[in-house]
Amino acid sequence: MQVIDWDLAVATGTRLVRPGPQVSREEARQAVAELRRLSRVAEGHVREFTRIDGGVAPQPATIVDRPGWIRANVDGFRVILEPLTERARRSNMPAIVEAVGSRITGFEVGAVLAFMASRVLGQYELFLPPDPTGKAPTGRLTLVAPNIVHAERELRVDPHDFRLWVCLHEETHRVQFTGVPWLREYVRSQMTDFLLASDVDLATLLERLRAASDVVADVIRGGNGNLIDVIQSPRQKEILDRLTAVMTLVEGHGDYVMDAVGPSVVPSVAEIRAKFQRRRQGGSRMDQLIRRLLGIDLKMRQYAEGSAFVRAVVDRVGIDGFNAVWTSPETLPTQAEIARPELWLNRVHGFGGLPAAN
Repeated sequence: MQVIDWDLAVATGTRLVRPGPQVSREEARQAVAELRRLSRVAEGHVREFTRIDGGVAPQPATIVDRPGWIRANVDGFRVILEPLTERARRSNMPAIVEAVGSRITGFEVGAVLAFMASRVLGQYELFLPPDPTGKAPTGRLTLVAPNIVHAERELRVDPHDFRLWVCLHEETHRVQFTGVPWLREYVRSQMTDFLLASDVDLATLLERLRAASDVVADVIRGGNGNLIDVIQSPRQKEILDRLTAVMTLVEGHGDYVMDAVGPSVVPSVAEIRAKFQRRRQGGSRMDQLIRRLLGIDLKMRQYAEGSAFVRAVVDRVGIDGFNAVWTSPETLPTQAEIARPELWLNRVHGFGGLPAAN
């Protein structure tokens, strides 16, 4: 059985997504070629600065349009949700409920992806593509060319500088997951545990739906709730805390690296950062409402909190001292430690009063 009608999700997403900016065929060709080239340039800068080297030869990024991003994410969701799909196959759910439910969720997933597809600049695909055995992902860096072109025009910044700046952030994620062998499997196992910890009986589902409607009403009134919080079981909340901590770390590390490397290779980095930060905080009221409901504002906070953690640790123990976070899952910071970096420094480095690193 299918938990989600994936074909419907793709069809819905590609139908609803807004078209990209108007560009000529030659402009599009040049943008794609430059993004591929800059992704390889950026990887060298990132590896040199972070001192993380997985021994993998740099590969150019995969460049997609908005419908291509939607298809790639559906492929990734198929992999992530396979444990839940397998459990559903063993359930006794009536066929009519299965058919209707999978189509409803397929439409909902497609609508969310259509909203996101015009906003995402790039991402590291943890679970795509599969290796030659078909059993394990090799990872892929994806850049959404229309969104990058749209953003650089909207911000009125130098296109070359902006594209390299974006590549620095996204390449940091590729370096993290290729240079830290256990990190990918750790994230995947936490996601699997999160999915399998769900409770899907009808009474619980109805209770969550009522709570979700309350959240929507609260957000419309200006509240800070989001739908992600109300659809979880208590066990899932515990797992999500760990996932949130590790994703705050990797996102913050990406932001820190792009700004630390930027001044030496991106002449207009200060202007780009200032304008991009204002863009992150802007948008129409409806746009802000949807972002809050989907938890996207939480991701924005992750950039800031994670970057502050990385900066505080590097200031105290240097980049090599910070890289102790990648030793094992036990050395990852908790959410409390991200908020108070001295707690992580005490636990991992064994002392509190540290001199500033040179």
